[in-house]
Amino acid sequence: MLILAIDTALDACSAGVLDTRAARIIAHESLAMRRGHAEALMPLVSRVMKASGVGFADLARIAVTTGPGSFTGLRVGLSAARGIGLAAQKPVVGLTTLAAYTAPKVAVDGDSPVLAAIDARHGQVYFQFVDGEGAMLVAPRVAPLAEAIAAVPHDVAPCLVGNAAAVLAERWPADRAPPAAVEAEPAPDVAWVAWLGAAVRPETAPPKPTYLRTPDAVPSAGRAAS
Repeated sequence: MLILAIDTALDACSAGVLDTRAARIIAHESLAMRRGHAEALMPLVSRVMKASGVGFADLARIAVTTGPGSFTGLRVGLSAARGIGLAAQKPVVGLTTLAAYTAPKVAVDGDSPVLAAIDARHGQVYFQFVDGEGAMLVAPRVAPLAEAIAAVPHDVAPCLVGNAAAVLAERWPADRAPPAAVEAEPAPDVAWVAWLGAAVRPETAPPKPTYLRTPDAVPSAGRAAS
């Protein structure tokens, strides 16, 4: 199975092509950025597809992150993925950024539970908590930092992942079991977006935004949303 994966939800613009039969990413590129995803994404996808030697018609599906993250960034990725899927007549699947952060720890470690957290600003994080096998213990939500920490039992040493992992580690209470690992990447690895995209069923993983809360800025009364 050949899968094109796209991620623009956080501080990177990334794409990669996964060949599941070869069990490897055959081409990928990631640019660190907080803004400008709309201008950068399609040229980046074009370069990745060219480097892979794969045509859009050869793809089995497109995988894209759905958030939580930047409202503008994730809409860029979703729009691009849907457009490519429509043009190539391929299914598009959506994966959360929290799942993409969590997946490598579950796959490689398999013992320690994982607390994935993304900066939601204003002293809050988007987070989820899973056990070592990936079973959901606390479903994705937005909450204050203290609530995310409190979701972990006192005697449990979790792996902290996500772009808010370092902040959680700094606030971790001294009377708790210390984190087993802290991996504060600014964005998920697009390879894991692709692997998750290969694992899900299109009918259960729609490419729809995962906001968890309403945008900070909303249209004024009488104005249509863009």
